[in-house]
Order: sequence, then structure tokens, then C-alpha cells
Amino acid sequence: MPAGRTITLAIVAAAILGGLAWGFRPRPIGVDTVAVTRAMLRITVEEEGRTRVKDRYVVTAPVDGYARRIELDVGDAIEPGQPLVELEPVRSRVLDPRSRAEAEARVAGARSSLARSEAEARRSEAQADQAMIEYRRQKTLRERELIAQSLLDEAESVMRATRAAVRAAESAVDVARYELDAALTALNYSAASPGSGPMETVLVTSPVGGRILKRIHESEGLVIGGQALLEVGDPSLLEVEVDVLSKDAVRIMPGGRVLLERWGGDTALEARVRTIEPTGFTKISALGVEEQRVLVIADIVSPSGEWTRLGDGYRVEARFVVWEEDDVLQVPTSALFRRNDGWAVFVADAGRARLASVKRGRSNGLVTEILEGLENGVEVIIHPDAAIEDGSRVAPFRAGG
Repeated sequence: MPAGRTITLAIVAAAILGGLAWGFRPRPIGVDTVAVTRAMLRITVEEEGRTRVKDRYVVTAPVDGYARRIELDVGDAIEPGQPLVELEPVRSRVLDPRSRAEAEARVAGARSSLARSEAEARRSEAQADQAMIEYRRQKTLRERELIAQSLLDEAESVMRATRAAVRAAESAVDVARYELDAALTALNYSAASPGSGPMETVLVTSPVGGRILKRIHESEGLVIGGQALLEVGDPSLLEVEVDVLSKDAVRIMPGGRVLLERWGGDTALEARVRTIEPTGFTKISALGVEEQRVLVIADIVSPSGEWTRLGDGYRVEARFVVWEEDDVLQVPTSALFRRNDGWAVFVADAGRARLASVKRGRSNGLVTEILEGLENGVEVIIHPDAAIEDGSRVAPFRAGG
């Protein structure tokens, strides 16, 4: 075989072998990387809450009565002492034919009783007059010593007894007259024939200035003492109530910072935790799981001009700041993975993945504080693939760039 042809075949064979080697060599793994940075880290507890008026007053009926229609609407401004509701006396019932006949019969019976009592009183007065005459006669005879003292004493006793009977008969006449008046009142003052005299009313006034929050009793009608009629309060004095999981409530401190978001404004509102209620309650979550929750109350500290459109019962999203620092070395939490008893990340270094053990600190779920093992500006691999090992060739792609 000529020497030139041999050289040509050797070159072709070398090219084929080189192409095969190039095609089957390990290719670098594409990865997303992000730089380790120093920035603010904030850890929060996020829950949904609602606004409520701090001091709300339930206006109740002080006595039984008939409430006239409440003309005020929800949202109307009120002043302290302003009349809110007017109560009339409880109205009499309408007499049906049977009830009217019974009332008329009671009136007739009361008249007869009065006549009997008056007759009894006249008889008692006559007996008392006769006893007085007899006492005077017996006294004259005793002064002349014509009768014994015992007869005079007996006459005096009879006189006193008849006088007492007169007073009792007069009282019986008064009772009978009052019973007649009561029977006549029940007959004459029914709802069908009201009296013509002036009607007494009771005005229920507002204890504070503010606005009407709720109309509990709207139309006119009978109310009993203590029945709720209206709710009033000042909507410019709002607070926020948020029910949080009990395990999160123990991390929240009174006076802590709260960010109120998604309330309808362009910026978040500032608030401060006023109190964490000491008693929890059970609530069923949307997934049907029983949860122990605690109410946390916060006061809005942002200028009132920024949230004038907020009202009672409006929805807000509250972020309770439990910890924050301005200058914290941090990486995305997705870059961390467990290794032995600690944590590690892969650093992208000159096209190679280098394993680095780290010590993590606080985390808010998205980013995590790095206490040891990394420096600011180092590129770390986020969401590392299971195929990546220490020294693997990688093709970095900067996340977000």
C-alpha cells in the first residue's frame, strides 16, 4: 500500500476517534446561580386580620316601651347626647267583643261594690253616732254616781270600736272607688280608643360622638328593657384584630412592629402590637384541621390621613415582625441542602461545582442567614440537581440575569 494512502487512512481514523471522544465526553450541567449578598433580613408571621372600632357602644332600651322608627342610617355622624331613639309607653291592647264585654262587666261589678261599701260606711257612721250618744249618757249618770264605773267603760269601748269601723268602711269605699277607676281605665284606654292626654316619651341619647355602626332595631315596635337598638362608635379610632396560631403567638411581643398590607392602599401601614390575649380558641381551618389560635390586637400608628378610607370590619393582611437585621449575609434557602449532620451548598467556581459546608442562622423561608462557610459575592447554585457532585462541570446561568 502506498505510503500516502496509509497516512490518509490514519488521519481519517484519528478524526473519527476524536469525534467519538468529543461526542461521548461528559457535558457540563446547566445550573442557576445567585451571588451571596449582605442585605436586610426580616422574619415575619403573616395572617389575615380585620379592623374594628376600639370603643363601640351598644345602645339599649332603658325601659320597656314602644320604639318609634329610627331615622338614622348606618354611617350617619352623631354627637354626644344626640337623641337616637324615642320610646313611647307600651300601647294598650285592642279589646275584642268578648274582652270588651268582660271589661264592662267588671265596671258594673266595681260600681256595685262601691255602692255596697258606701252603704256600709253610712251604717257604720250611724252606729258610731249612737255609740257616742250612749257614751255621753252613761258618763252623765256616772258623774251623778247612779251607775257603776264598769258600765261607763263598756260604753267607751263600744264608742271606740264603732269609730274604728267607720274608718275601715271609709277605706273600703276608697278601695272600691279605685277598683272602679281601674276597671274604667281598662275599658276606655284600649288601642282602639287612646286617651287624649299628652303622651310621655323617653329619649335614648348617644353616649359618644362618632357614627352609627349598626342598626339592630330598625322599624318601630315593642322593645323590652335592655334590648339592643343601635351600635355607635368613632371609626377614626381603629384597631386591628388578627387570629394567629398559638405557636406563632408566643413569638410575637407586645410593642412589636406590624405591617398592614393589601388593605386597598398603595403602601403598607405601620402598626404596633398592643396586646396578645391570654386565652386561645379552637378554629377549623379550610382543610378541616383543628387549630389553636390566639387573638392579637394591634394599633395603627401610621398618620390617620393615610387610611381615612378604612372602616370597621375591613380586611387587611398583617405581617408581624419577630426579627430583623439590616446587614445579614444571606443566600436563597433553595441553595441549601442537608449533608451529614449539617448544611451545605454548591459554589460555582471556574466551571466546577465545589461543595461548601456552611452554618446557617435564621430563615424566613425564602432566604437564610449564613453564619460561617461563605463570603459575600460568591456564586452559589440554587436548586442543585441530584447529579451534581463535588467537582462536577457546570454551566452557570445567573438567576434573574
